[in-house]
Amino acid sequence: MREINSEKIKEVVKKLCIEANCHLPQDMKARIDECRECEKWAPAQEILDRIIENYGIADKNNVPICQDTGVACVFLEIGQDVHVLGDIKEAVNQGVREGYTEGYLRKSVVKDPIDRVNTGDNTPAMIYYDIVPGDELKITVAPKGFGSENMSQIKMLKPSDGLQGVKDFVLKVVEDAGPNPCPPIVVGVGIGGTFDKAAYLAKKALMRPVNVRNNEKFYADLENELLDMINALGIGPQGFGGKTTALAVNIEKMPTHIAGLPVAVNINCHVTRHKTEVL
Repeated sequence: MREINSEKIKEVVKKLCIEANCHLPQDMKARIDECRECEKWAPAQEILDRIIENYGIADKNNVPICQDTGVACVFLEIGQDVHVLGDIKEAVNQGVREGYTEGYLRKSVVKDPIDRVNTGDNTPAMIYYDIVPGDELKITVAPKGFGSENMSQIKMLKPSDGLQGVKDFVLKVVEDAGPNPCPPIVVGVGIGGTFDKAAYLAKKALMRPVNVRNNEKFYADLENELLDMINALGIGPQGFGGKTTALAVNIEKMPTHIAGLPVAVNINCHVTRHKTEVL
């Protein structure tokens, strides 16, 4: 049994909150650059140029890529042979608390969804726990802005809706979103499970690099097909038209009930932020 002190978890979360907000992952940068080279529509070219300029300034000056520094979504993959000394939940929240304060990141979390009073430190984090084999603890911090989160949807399709129903729903969600989530977007799709599991899969899909396809050929082909369909909508960067509405479609799936076909679509903007460290 390997022991990990909760203080170490706090320090890593704090660091990742700042780094994730200030530095776009390399796969995202490369995909945006690639789309800029392929874009023919002048307004879309201009927007992509500004996006590239923006993440360059953020890198150089260590400042947030976007003013919405998001809710801190923290994914924990905990090895079954790991024993955490201390309160892991409190360690994560303290890391977020210190990271958002020391990094001068906007604090956007309200204590109650109705009375809307800000917690003042961007806690609590949204924490997702997964027990895995081994003696390591993998921490991923993904700040999630709500311009894109608000555009996400879930639908409990009938099995008879089939594959076409899934395609139609994903396309409808992107059409409904239009320019609101600051395209070009990344589209996370969760298929199967239950109501809550489908939503979790859709969010987890956004953690996968945009240059990595699903490891099952059927779903890899579906990702590519949906990406082509979405980009054919012509919404374009920031809604000004063009061929770059989405940078990637990432699908995750799991078994489900014989009577159900849950599908969730979690949209992320071109600032698809996430940073990982393994303890």
